[in-house]
Amino acid sequence: MKLSRRSLLKTSAAAAAFATVALPSFAQEIDELVIAYNVNLPSWDPTVGPSAVNPTIQGFYQSVFDLYIPQNPDLSFGQGLITDYGWNEDETQIWMEVRDGVTWHNGDPFTAEDVAWSLQRAANAETGNPIQFIWGKVENITAEGNRVTADVKEYEPTFFKWMSFLTGYVLPKKYYEEVGADGFEAAPIGTGPYMVEKFERNAFVRLKANENYWGGAPAFKSVTIKFVTDAASRVAEIESGNSHVTLEVPYEEFDRLKAKDGIEGVAEPISDIGMIFLNDIEAMTDPNVRKAAALAIDKKLIIDRLLSGYGVPIDTLQTPDYAAYDETITVGHDMEKAKALLAESGFSTDNPVKFKIQTTKGFKPKDYEMVQAIVGLWRKVGIEAEIEVYEIAKHYELRAADTLAPAAFYNWGNSVGDPTTSTGFAMFGPSPHSVWDGEDTFNMILPLWGEKDEAKRIEGWKAVDRHIAE
Repeated sequence: MKLSRRSLLKTSAAAAAFATVALPSFAQEIDELVIAYNVNLPSWDPTVGPSAVNPTIQGFYQSVFDLYIPQNPDLSFGQGLITDYGWNEDETQIWMEVRDGVTWHNGDPFTAEDVAWSLQRAANAETGNPIQFIWGKVENITAEGNRVTADVKEYEPTFFKWMSFLTGYVLPKKYYEEVGADGFEAAPIGTGPYMVEKFERNAFVRLKANENYWGGAPAFKSVTIKFVTDAASRVAEIESGNSHVTLEVPYEEFDRLKAKDGIEGVAEPISDIGMIFLNDIEAMTDPNVRKAAALAIDKKLIIDRLLSGYGVPIDTLQTPDYAAYDETITVGHDMEKAKALLAESGFSTDNPVKFKIQTTKGFKPKDYEMVQAIVGLWRKVGIEAEIEVYEIAKHYELRAADTLAPAAFYNWGNSVGDPTTSTGFAMFGPSPHSVWDGEDTFNMILPLWGEKDEAKRIEGWKAVDRHIAE
């Protein structure tokens, strides 16, 4: 959410939304931008706890803090606090060049020591960084001048990609050690384009421009972000003029609003995936049930009827933007085959297999309605699923404890586009983001984590995706 008048709508859509709408005053000279956002902000430390791995709130963090390496909307990587980086010849060490002339929001100089300390803190298992299993693969992190080096304990091909992703933020060593975790939560500072002016928990955050930002002063002097978790209320924010811009609105409301004079809207595909976690418990231990559940879902029908055509059907955890996307891997829609598979296991519409499916409601446009439609399709082939609604925070809690229901809807974000951060973490049993414990997927995925041959690594992930689809 590094915003400008020119790019706000496109950036918001590319980063976090299928549908974004804005008032005509967006095009005018305004000092305070007001955004009706779809989620709350639980914590200000972007490197610890469940909030750190919630893709939906990274826009808050990127407004105040800088990532080690920034990422562009087209998924390419730019220059940020780290201006250059790489491996030595035998890949036993990494090095990074740190930008000069940057200051923290309190005026302290930003140094390579801040980068080294942030990496050391992230790599320490006691800190509570949920991506420690990546950061912990380096050691002996040192800063000398504007250069940071570290020894590689275990080769990780995506290490630098994670510097643009979850928990990949640089925090202020001197300030954090002075105020502690509680003091930082009460008064967070970063090097980003905006500074926290006021934060009302469960209500709003007001940001003011960092005029000394190394990337140039942001266009808006002030940005107020309201936490408006109800989709209908976000629509009302725009129609009433109380907010300039919002996102994640119901598709039919998006079409209605953008047809009105003075309201503009942007909708475009992004690299977020609507998926159903399958937990290998209860009914999902039967492969016939799993296959039937997948075959009974008519994705095109759901996209056309519920999403007003704003969606792209896919059959793996890779989108066309990702490095391991393989268009030849398909699952398809076949109700008769689904019925036949269930019949093999003794199930039918008269004797349905029963399990629970969990879902959010209003977190993403039509999330609950999509699950309702899927449950309706399942009923036609011999699956009776009970819907349980939960908040997104509850999903993270249950997923981390491996206690999700046999089926659970979720919106998976993977902005770096690497298969490890989609298929890998979702399907590798030991991952804190997975509830699937199958030995076959474990054995296929395990050697790919440290594969140094990039072409072989990507082909390996395609094979994993094909196996999962089958």
